[in-house]
Parts: sequence; C-alpha cells; structure tokens
Amino acid sequence: MGHARVTFLGSGTSHGVPMIGCHCATCRSDDPRDRRWRASIAIALADGTSVLVDASPDLRTQALACHLDRVDAILFTHAHADHVLGLDDVRRYNVLQRAVIPCYGDPLTLRQVRRTFRYVFDPPAERGGGIPRLQTFAVAGPFCLGPGEFVPVPILHGRQPVLGYRLGSFAYLTDCNAIPNGSWPLLAGVRVLAIDALRYRPHPTHFTVDQALAVVERLRPERTYFTHICHDLPHAATCERLPSGVELAYDGLTLDIDDS
Repeated sequence: MGHARVTFLGSGTSHGVPMIGCHCATCRSDDPRDRRWRASIAIALADGTSVLVDASPDLRTQALACHLDRVDAILFTHAHADHVLGLDDVRRYNVLQRAVIPCYGDPLTLRQVRRTFRYVFDPPAERGGGIPRLQTFAVAGPFCLGPGEFVPVPILHGRQPVLGYRLGSFAYLTDCNAIPNGSWPLLAGVRVLAIDALRYRPHPTHFTVDQALAVVERLRPERTYFTHICHDLPHAATCERLPSGVELAYDGLTLDIDDS
C-alpha cells in the first residue's frame, strides 16, 4: 500500500456537537476539538486516489473545511441517515472529475441507499438540476482501489450487521457495539485504530469508552482514536483520563499511515 493519509471529516454522533438546544459545557465549549460534525473519514492513497468513507449530512461543509477536492470512490459502513444523507453533494465531484463514482458496501446497505436516493438510481424522465452519477458494487471480501487493498470487517451496530474497513495497518470501526468472533483475525496486527466510543454510559448500539478500551487491550494497536463521540465527552478532559496511546479524534485530524 505504501503511504496513506487519513482525515477525520467528522467525529461526532448523529446529532453532532454542539447539539441543537443544548447548553452543556461541551456544547458551549470554545475548544474547536469539541465541535463535531457527523462521523466520516477521507483516505488519500499514495497515487492520489481519494476514498470517502460514508457521506454524512455535513459533507459539503466538511469538504470545504478539509480541502477534499477529489472523491474517486465511496465506502459505506451502513445506511443510517447520519452516514449517507450527504450523498447528493458528490455530484460536484462528478463535474470536476468527469466520471462516475463507484460506491461500495454490503448488499443490504446498497439496497437501502438505492431506495433512499431513488431519484439518483431510478431518475425521472424529466430532470431538474444535476444528480450524482454513481455505480454501486457489493463487497464480499477484500477489494483494491488504486494501490490500496481494503478489507471489509463485519461488526455489529446493535443487532444490525455493518462494516468497518481495514487498509494495511489502519482500521476504521465506527457505529459498533460488538466485534463478532470471525472478525478478530481480520484486525490482527492493526497498528492504528479508529473506533466508536460514544460515551461512558451504556448504549444499546455503541461501544462505551470502557468497552472500546477493552478492544484496545485485546488488539494492542500503537495508536487509537475514538470517534462517533457525543457531547458527554469534552475533548481535553477526556483525553487526560485515557491511557497512553489512546485519544479522542477530532474534526480535521490527519493521520499518516506508512506501510512501506
């Protein structure tokens, strides 16, 4: 794979931080790391290939803030609103790149995306304005984009099977509360881990901080970044409590992954 750069476009929950109508200390914080768009990452590969993981409702703002000027492929973890509702914004990349954008995910996710965006995949005869030009591909195992091999990692979001993704020594596991037995071998040797850690209090579909730390203890990556974070976790105070090598991700954070 060589070198890749991962950018956290968003590190927040479905509500984002600050939350509408909330006046807690985190939502009123002046620390820019406490302002969290909906969870998503972009991966820039060594040959310039740009891969977007999920298309959050904040995609346009994220792209402008993080200078995401190219998207060659989109990987979906699942089809919940906070992970797909920015998909219409990728039509700008169709114009810039003069190309259809391939989208990858499990068959259920792709069916749900095609239903949600029926106007894209089954457009009316009379069109008003532009629509994204997308092509979907169901994944059942590792696949290559540019010089990178992406490994889908089945995980659970409550009772719903969703996907994480591994690229070389990096793994991205958002929106999960369990890792099935068969998926642990797919994560062996991961050196940089991004993983869901919603809050300290239990939640039926997301890892708590302590549960995420248990995953870290088992995988023992060199660096771990918690994502999909709610307003219960102020950045600075939470990072002070976390063990060495573990910290909260924040919007705009970039990670260099070098597997050369």
